[in-house]
Amino acid sequence: QVQLVESGGGLVPAGNSLTLSCVCSRRTCSNNGMGWFRQAPGKEREFVASISWNSGTTSYLDSVKGRFTISRDNAKGMLYLQMNSLEPEDTAVYYCAASRSAAATGSQDMYRYWGQGTQVTVSS
Repeated sequence: QVQLVESGGGLVPAGNSLTLSCVCSRRTCSNNGMGWFRQAPGKEREFVASISWNSGTTSYLDSVKGRFTISRDNAKGMLYLQMNSLEPEDTAVYYCAASRSAAATGSQDMYRYWGQGTQVTVSS
């Protein structure tokens, strides 16, 4: 069983930055695409960013392009999300997930393992 644990969330004013981290309990994560998703209160969970197994391909939600950067360190079993110029609309619980394939994908159906989430709150 693969376990994913997120950290790095918090309360920040608009315009500030946060870096989310996700540790994977199994080396198998290094062979899989990984992604970040978020769920705001009263809304469905949505795709934020994804990265292929070798970091060769990344994909982003349009509203975070140019502000967020996804990266990974397979040697450490880590996934990151650097979030700059945060906006109140970014407030949500952020989840990391491991895909069933090696590719980067925004389809939630392609993700097999999910973390418990970390809260990000951006004040205006």
